[in-house]
Parts: sequence; structure tokens; C-alpha cells
Amino acid sequence: MRPVDVVTQLWGRVDARDWPGMERLVAADVVVEWPVSGERIVGRANFVAVQSEYPEGWSIRVLRIVAQGEQEPGRPAEVVSEVEVPHTELGIFRAASFWTVHDGRITAATEYWTNLYGEQPPVWRQELTEAM
Repeated sequence: MRPVDVVTQLWGRVDARDWPGMERLVAADVVVEWPVSGERIVGRANFVAVQSEYPEGWSIRVLRIVAQGEQEPGRPAEVVSEVEVPHTELGIFRAASFWTVHDGRITAATEYWTNLYGEQPPVWRQELTEAM
């Protein structure tokens, strides 16, 4: 399976709450880092548990998945995804995720999660920007 397909299927399985299917796409020794909150998730069981235990009321909308070139045999590939995760009570979140895929499984990731419109721009930029 192409690395871009691994990440595409990962988001689909998370959205469907298909935890066994998600497990099959993740290496047992995966390491996922969340720099915004200062957390590191080590191991497939922990990564799947973090996803499965999140309070219900959410869905996932994949905005884009980008992979450059073809994977060289025997070498890890890098895939980037951007998703939007609206939650009925907690608001809208976005994640930019940088995945490492090797032999059809995710072996590492760095994900930047944030609340959409959760940060007010500083006053000094207001004359230089416009609201989205």
C-alpha cells in the first residue's frame, strides 16, 4: 500500500471508530509527538487508546493529504495531512500531521493540534491582516 493510502485509511478508520482497523496501520513501537501540548504517545496501544477515549461528539474531515514522489523500497516515506475535527461541545479543531510510513505502517508522527480561531491575533498585526 502506498504511504499516502496508509494515512488516508488511518483518518477514515479513526472517523469510523474502527480501532482494530486503525491498529493494523500503526507500528507497535510508534512514537507520536504533540508539541503544542507537550505530549509524547509511545506505542500503538497508547495511540489507539488516545483516539478511542476522546469524548464523543466529533467527526473528521480530511482537508488534504500530501506525499511527494514515490517511496523508495525499504526506506520510510513522509506524508503530511491536514484535518478538521468539529466537536459538538468543544468547538472546531485542526491538525497538521507529519507522518512517517514504513512498510505500510505508521512508525512516527508529529501532530500540531489547535482550536480553530482559538487565538486572538496581536494588536500590532491587525492593520496588516484581515479576518478569515
